[in-house]
Amino acid sequence: MITVSCLILLDAQNAFLATQRPPEKSLGGLWEFPGGKVEDGESPEDALRRELREELHLNVGSLHPLTPVTHQYDFGTNRLIPFLARCDARPKIWLTEHTAFQWVTLEEADRLAWAQADLPILAELLSLLQQKELATKVPPYPH
Repeated sequence: MITVSCLILLDAQNAFLATQRPPEKSLGGLWEFPGGKVEDGESPEDALRRELREELHLNVGSLHPLTPVTHQYDFGTNRLIPFLARCDARPKIWLTEHTAFQWVTLEEADRLAWAQADLPILAELLSLLQQKELATKVPPYPH
């Protein structure tokens, strides 16, 4: 099983950051929440911070864990550990691994072709936003 951490970064209008996988990689062309593999000896949070710095030149503030997802792909099983963060202003993003990024509202999310493991995370995010729980649980960090 491969353990992967990912980030749901919400801006002040509750749009979130999505990244597109390069066509030559597994799940090529699909959209996902940014992140990457947890290496031996790393915590999921430390792995996420490292991957965000390496792949997006992004540093984030406090992280709030969401519900992990286990998904069986034809190439193996992924355990995806999502973390939520908020930002007042959208940070500058420099892509080193992904083909594209965009800020997406929940209403726009179904227009993208998502990696299957990310779909339950989208559903949880929708539920949290509808319950208006995010404002009290995850304060924004200034940029």
